[in-house]
Amino acid sequence: MELKVDLKDRSYSIIIEKGLINRVSEEIRKVYKGKKIFIITDDNVNKYYGDKISNELKGSDFEVKVLSLKPGEETKNFNTLPVVYNEILDFNLTRSDLIIALGGGVIGDLAGFIASTYLRGVDFVQIPTSLLAQVDSSVGGKVAVDLDRGKNLVGSFYHPKCVLIDPEVLNTLDNRFFVDGMAEVIKYGCIKDEQFFNYLEKMEDNQQLISNMEVVIHKCCDIKRKAVENDEKDKGERMLLNFGHTLGHAIEQHYNYTKYSHGEGVAIGMYVISKISEEKGLTKKGTSQRIKDILVKYNLPYELDVNIEETLEAINLDKKKLGNDLNIIILKEIGSSEIYKTTAEFFKE
Repeated sequence: MELKVDLKDRSYSIIIEKGLINRVSEEIRKVYKGKKIFIITDDNVNKYYGDKISNELKGSDFEVKVLSLKPGEETKNFNTLPVVYNEILDFNLTRSDLIIALGGGVIGDLAGFIASTYLRGVDFVQIPTSLLAQVDSSVGGKVAVDLDRGKNLVGSFYHPKCVLIDPEVLNTLDNRFFVDGMAEVIKYGCIKDEQFFNYLEKMEDNQQLISNMEVVIHKCCDIKRKAVENDEKDKGERMLLNFGHTLGHAIEQHYNYTKYSHGEGVAIGMYVISKISEEKGLTKKGTSQRIKDILVKYNLPYELDVNIEETLEAINLDKKKLGNDLNIIILKEIGSSEIYKTTAEFFKE
């Protein structure tokens, strides 16, 4: 399966195919004519795929260096940057060379940001290995690092040359992180496609879900592709993809990224915001219950275990704030979403 993100001269393909991990060099050759490739990954992914991809690329006459970092959100901060830049300099990477992001959302964001800033921009390719990265963060060109005061506060829009998605790599994914990615999958149904939401509701078990994973990933990437094409810089329609994220990021940050994963934060955010907007008469009654039920089905949390007031500083720093307004995403009903202009007070009442 292949999708094209149409951004004129910055267009790129998303290729979704079982077994793709075994022929990475073939796809790289289509977008890169040089020799040197610098792979950024983390220790969890490296043990399964680092040597495999590196050796396959070397077998196709590429010169390859792999840098493996500590897994987790804490790595995606400013202090990591000099370490990586120095490794890249030692490898003598030039502007005409290539960086590969091999990992989940953290590695994709970090490697993409490094690619966008090193020598003012080096081409890069996304090879996402987590469900969350495959259905969401690897597509769309948002790259960033975190600051102590909030998530993704320093970044840019910088698109990959291609995105290579192999659903079979999910077989080595820890179950918690598979579940984590399901929050983003559910989000797409919530904001844009009730039929897809119904499809996820009817899944009998994880086995059925996994055997249909190519279809699920394709649907999510297709929804995201359209939003990115219509609103690349996240000022309008693309903001709908942030459903659950304003509160989700604040929850993650409140616990210093140690208690809840990104998807778990988003899951709680989707339920809590829908409950509030339902109480305010902005969302169809029963919507939050359907969200709660599907989150429970996929073993995701939904309850906020911190006083919402404690998350307000992070909410006020949120990137979805334009001027004094906070743009939050609410559902009219499942499959239909809108941008709602308010302030952080929305969460207090």
